[in-house]
Amino acid sequence: MTLHFSSRVRLVFMGVLATLALGGIGLRGAMRSFDVYLRKEPIALRADFGSLPTTLGRWQKLGDDQQLDAAMVESLGTDKYLTRNYAIDGDPSKGVLSLHLAYYTGMIDTVPHIPERCWGAGGMVQLGEAVLMPLSLPIASDAAPDAPRNVATGLPYPQANLVDPVTRIEERIALPVGEPALTVSTFQDARSSRVEQLGGYMFIANGRLTPSTLGVRALAFNLADRVAYYCKVQLSARYPVGDTPSAVAFKAQAEDFLTQLLPHLMRRLPDWPSVERAAAGKS
Repeated sequence: MTLHFSSRVRLVFMGVLATLALGGIGLRGAMRSFDVYLRKEPIALRADFGSLPTTLGRWQKLGDDQQLDAAMVESLGTDKYLTRNYAIDGDPSKGVLSLHLAYYTGMIDTVPHIPERCWGAGGMVQLGEAVLMPLSLPIASDAAPDAPRNVATGLPYPQANLVDPVTRIEERIALPVGEPALTVSTFQDARSSRVEQLGGYMFIANGRLTPSTLGVRALAFNLADRVAYYCKVQLSARYPVGDTPSAVAFKAQAEDFLTQLLPHLMRRLPDWPSVERAAAGKS
């Protein structure tokens, strides 16, 4: 059956459509005028994660980087990732850490994969709730008097000197602002009750640190930021159940490793102080 509407009804309908269209345009214009951005523009990495050094202090790369298949990449939500093992002095008997990095940008919102969800789904048994593990990283508190300041907090960016291994040129690298800490979960494999697996993660988002998934949403989806990114930094390790608590060993190794990693990682992430300077110049 074909419906026929009067000319008056059609005019009213067209008027409603026009009002909605103009309202949408007006809303977008108003948001731009007030510097409000719901959809963030992407910002590229300065260098691929795969270019991270294979030696970081005493930590040496162990084996090949893990490559995910297409389904796993889709589940991860990004193809900008790295999963790599490092061993102390290249000797697994001295200690092994698995590093996982995942980079996200240009999204409205997303839920990062974290051990509490992924490992439990994989058959591991979580021992207790996740806990916050504060870290002592000497480089995270080293800010020069003339260091740029984070716009959101007013705090100066800690800085570290980094020498390019090829050109030997020294560069001053801005480190993220915030108290370094990991959210750590302990798991046990049902097939190996004498081994515990610990996983800890934190996020670097728009030049700041946070150990929580709620925190990364607050930092990376600030309505005033035109561009945004966040990077998940995850460490995991397996320890035999013994006299030394697994958490104590994990904390010591994580602090040593992250002290070496952070300057190199920040050299590959976007230079957020430059992004803030450019935004200030435009405004």
